[in-house]
Amino acid sequence: MTTAPVGGSLPVYRWRLAPEDLATRRQLRSMGLRPGGQDVAAELQRPRRRRGPLVAYLYRIDLAKPVRPMTPGRWAALDRANRARRICPACRRDAGYVIPTSLGACVPCTNTPPDLRKDS
Repeated sequence: MTTAPVGGSLPVYRWRLAPEDLATRRQLRSMGLRPGGQDVAAELQRPRRRRGPLVAYLYRIDLAKPVRPMTPGRWAALDRANRARRICPACRRDAGYVIPTSLGACVPCTNTPPDLRKDS
């Protein structure tokens, strides 16, 4: 992952005033592109009232590379990861939804005291 050079030598553009040949990572992705190892070309700053500006890094569109296609192995790994996020650690059942990290367990297990819980 590339970062901005230390020393502030990047050109800085204000919100909505960046040149057309530069794009953020998210904009590149919507075009089916990725930065592809290139260095950050510029910085985009959006001012805020009581805090420092929001900063986004800009990349050159002409140096961007196409997004790598998903292979069957990647699809399978993504499916396994999403399935693991649905398994409740308390009752070991598939909750049918992604377990919120704030709860740490499915809703029925969160609402049931541990001493009354039926572990399957």
